[in-house]
Amino acid sequence: MTRIIAWDFDGVLNRNIVDGRFIWADRLEADLGLPLGPFTDYVFRSGRFQQVLLGRRDIRDLLAEWLQTQDADVGPDALLDYWFARDVHPDPQVMNWVAQVAQIQVIATNNEGRRADYIWHQMGFKTHMERMFAAGPMQAKKPDAAFFSQIEAWAGGSELLLIDDHAPNIAAARERGWQVFHFTDATRADLPGVLGL
Repeated sequence: MTRIIAWDFDGVLNRNIVDGRFIWADRLEADLGLPLGPFTDYVFRSGRFQQVLLGRRDIRDLLAEWLQTQDADVGPDALLDYWFARDVHPDPQVMNWVAQVAQIQVIATNNEGRRADYIWHQMGFKTHMERMFAAGPMQAKKPDAAFFSQIEAWAGGSELLLIDDHAPNIAAARERGWQVFHFTDATRADLPGVLGL
C-alpha cells in the first residue's frame, strides 16, 4: 500500500516557534513601531483570527482594522510582507529528510490562505511536496475531523502518516487510523527511522 506523509508546517518543517511563541514578531515594535501586546490581544487572543484561519475572513482586512487603532504609518500589506518574510525558518535537518523520502509528501497545516500561498510559492515548498492542505482554503482546521477527512478523500485509501508537533492533532489523526509521529525536540532523532531513512 502506498504511504503518504503529511507534514505539519509551523514547528516541524518550519522552525519558527521558540518556547511556545512565534519568533517573527519579536522585533515588531523595534522594526515597525507596532506594539506586540495590543497586536496579539486584538488579532489572536480575541478569537478574531479563528475566522481567518477557517477562510471566513481575509487576514489583510483584520490587520487593516487593527492598524486603524494604532498611531503608525504602516499599512496592512507592509505588515503582511514583514510577517511572512520574518517567519521563514525552514529546519535544515528536517528538509534534508524531506529530500531523501521516496513516498508522496504533502503539507497539512493550520494556515490561512495568504500565508499558505506564500509558503507554497515564495518559500518554494511546491518543489518538495505533492500538495498542500491548509486550513483557510479547506475551511477546516486540525484537529477537526473535516480537516482530516478531506485529506483522506484525496488520498483514496492510501496509508497516511501525520508528523505534527501538536498533541491534539496527533490524537485526532490516530483515532482516525492514521500512523502518527509526535515531533518534539525529544523525539526528532527518531524520525529518520520512522521515515525509513
